[in-house]
Amino acid sequence: MEFFIAMNPPTVTAQMKQVRVANGKPIFYDPPKVKEARQALSGYLSLHKPEAPLQGAISLRVIWLFPKGKSHRNGEWRTTRPDTDNLQKLLKDCMTAVGFWKDDAQVVRESVEKRWSDEPCGIYIEVEELEDKTYV
Repeated sequence: MEFFIAMNPPTVTAQMKQVRVANGKPIFYDPPKVKEARQALSGYLSLHKPEAPLQGAISLRVIWLFPKGKSHRNGEWRTTRPDTDNLQKLLKDCMTAVGFWKDDAQVVRESVEKRWSDEPCGIYIEVEELEDKTYV
């Protein structure tokens, strides 16, 4: 399955968790901007979720297309923060919560790109169930 989410991709990440201490124990929570990004992503993803969670090994390809501004060209690599692994963490957490798969540990192959883009900006996502293969 493949689809495009037309939105300004979030630049906040799952790594931005906050911590507070209550009764001597740390409690981790999402700051408001991360919570907003999580809700927005989950809302868009829910429009594309499969009827049943995908099974087995999964391949995930994602292209993050950020609004380019004046100093970049369309399609140019985005070499600034956030890091691809932090972007992917938030996205895969949302995909798990929405029901694309049972556990993001099922993602065994991943391809991620960040680029500057003319309109439309957004997130291109391709998800594929992989066949079991034995390698010797």
